[in-house]
Amino acid sequence: MAAITPWFSSPLSCSNPRVTKTIITDSRRCSSISAAISVLDSSNEEQHRILSRDHVGTKRREVMLQIASSAFFLPLAISSAAFAETNASETFRVYTDEVNKYEISIPQDWQVGQAEPNGFKSITAFFPQETSTSNVSVAITGLGPDFTRMESFGKVEAFAETLVSGLDRSWQKPAGVTAKLIDSRASKGFYYIEYTLQNPGEARKHLYAAIGMATNGWYNRLYTVTGQFTDEESAEQSSKIQKTVKSFRFI
Repeated sequence: MAAITPWFSSPLSCSNPRVTKTIITDSRRCSSISAAISVLDSSNEEQHRILSRDHVGTKRREVMLQIASSAFFLPLAISSAAFAETNASETFRVYTDEVNKYEISIPQDWQVGQAEPNGFKSITAFFPQETSTSNVSVAITGLGPDFTRMESFGKVEAFAETLVSGLDRSWQKPAGVTAKLIDSRASKGFYYIEYTLQNPGEARKHLYAAIGMATNGWYNRLYTVTGQFTDEESAEQSSKIQKTVKSFRFI
């Protein structure tokens, strides 16, 4: 009669030294593979986060550069503007852009012109009939899906500081333009920034900007409304500039 092998010494039993060694070895091998996969996944996730962060940072710098450059242009052509009806006695009239979905109130006697886009979706300029350095512009920039509201660029204080410090060249030799931040605040989805620019030997320019974001149904767009005037111009002119910038709204 054949001998019966006890259950505790069965070839399939974990108490069998060979089986135990195999199980431990396989377990260690599986643990090593799982650990390697986990490290690889973590590395891929981290790399994706870095690439995404770099992309957002690059796009943010591009947009900041465009915002800064929107203050330096000349209107090229007078447009056939769309205005709401106003009384002759009123000092302001409402300009409506049905394509870009916004309204802005400008002084009654101001003209409307288009400037060279230079990377923008469009730039519309508003300026006096007489020779003047005063003007208000509306520059529109396309944005990626990473930017859904103004806070995507950071808090208003940091945003304003980055914008103005990026314009300053007073540290160069010879010295370039001097840029100084006067004030910044956030209100109703807009960032309002006031600052000055002065080239050596030239009159100082005051700039007042309202920056907001909207969508046209397909993608987000950044609207930069910038008014500027110099120290040499009247307080009345500066008041008109600020009133015009503050009147901007989406429709």
